[in-house]
Amino acid sequence: MNSWIVRYQPNPQACLRLFCYPYAGAGASIFQSWSSQLPAAIEVCSVQLPGRERRFREPLFTDLPSLIEALTPALLPHLDLPFAFFGHSVGALISFETARQLRRSHYPSPLHLFVSGRSAPQISALKPPIHHLPDAQLVEKLREYNGTPTAVLENAELMSLFLPILRADLAINETYVYDRDLPLACPISAFGGLNDEIASPDAIAAWREQTCDRFAFQMFPGDHFFLKSQQAELLQAIALELLQIVRKI
Repeated sequence: MNSWIVRYQPNPQACLRLFCYPYAGAGASIFQSWSSQLPAAIEVCSVQLPGRERRFREPLFTDLPSLIEALTPALLPHLDLPFAFFGHSVGALISFETARQLRRSHYPSPLHLFVSGRSAPQISALKPPIHHLPDAQLVEKLREYNGTPTAVLENAELMSLFLPILRADLAINETYVYDRDLPLACPISAFGGLNDEIASPDAIAAWREQTCDRFAFQMFPGDHFFLKSQQAELLQAIALELLQIVRKI
């Protein structure tokens, strides 16, 4: 069993796979409902990073190169169908660097890259890192970002489990060093929230530099976690692109 990939609704009839990479602190289950909201030709494959959900006892990754080195071989058995990547926030960064690693290794590459809620990788961070903050200050940052339910933030037992995962994922994002390379050959669609204080519209639009193919840019109402509040609209935009691919397969 490949613990890196979770299929909540296996689809043997699918002709295209969408690999989904979660945001910091999250697990594969955030994409559990996506299969029922995307075309029947698409199989949703959620990427499950170590240290959370069913992989809770496994050590967390805190740097991107080590994570990519471990993740890429685990993906290979699932690349027997055409595929695309979606990632939100740090998940966008992981999906992008996975695509570059696949290209470097001459493995199959995604036919489309969807990046969401994350500045383009070549853009320097404007805000100071937070992964090293004391617990109380980190919790306050989470309140500002509006991505963690208040009931969770106020539950000391849950937070004792959640904060180490979040810190590790934030460290992956905040210690990332961009290495300039050729743009990807696949189209990129970049999504953002109009009220996102982490990734500005200009910083998201800068993803255009990372493809030599078609680029699409769309902003949605909402903050950094617009993928929750605008999920139906986001999935509609993704589905339109994926259906174009399916028609060509």
